[in-house]
Formats: sequence, structure tokens, C-alpha cells
Amino acid sequence: FGSSLFGSSGASPPPPFCPPSHKVLRDSDTSPGNMDIDLLNPDAKEERSKHKLKRMIQSPNSFFMDVKCPGCLQITTVYSHAQTVVLCGNCNQMLCQPTGGLARLTEGCSFRKKVE
Repeated sequence: FGSSLFGSSGASPPPPFCPPSHKVLRDSDTSPGNMDIDLLNPDAKEERSKHKLKRMIQSPNSFFMDVKCPGCLQITTVYSHAQTVVLCGNCNQMLCQPTGGLARLTEGCSFRKKVE
């Protein structure tokens, strides 16, 4: 029983298996200066372009808005992604028409986002 696990020649153990696709990280590789983007302070423009569930803080793309009728100047609340034609309550003028996503406002209508 004088032989060791790796043979009697006294050879050192084989190196641990490391697939060629994996890079061994050193402390110098993970320093903050090497990051291409700042993960804690994302750019506002990039965040808006991301999917609503992939943002750092999830938020919907839709909103409610006050739309002013160009004919009688009455203000009507309209959903941004309305799926039906919205008419003015006074003069029955069309305020917006549905599209595949955001509703298209009629020419001459002005709007503002409602604040929560």
C-alpha cells in the first residue's frame, strides 16, 4: 500500500477541469472601472425604450389624458390606448380613433397627461 492515489511516481494531481469557453475572473477584471454601463443609474432614454417588465422599476406604457375638444373646448378624459372611437359629449366630434397601440388624436385636439 505504498502507492499514492496518482501513481507511485509522485506526480502532482491533474489541474481542475475548466472549459475553454469560461474565462477565469481575477480581482482586476471585476473592478468598477471596467463596466461599460452603470447598472445602478440607468440612462432615462434607455429605460423608456425597454419593455415595461424589463425596466429597473416596472411601469406601464399607458396613461389617462385630458383631451380638449377643438369645437366646444370641453375637456374629456381618454385612455391612451383606447380601443373604440371617443366622441365629445357636447358636440359629438371625434376626439380619437383606435390604432393597434396608442389611440390617434384627431387633428386640432390638444391633450395633457393626467397626474395621479
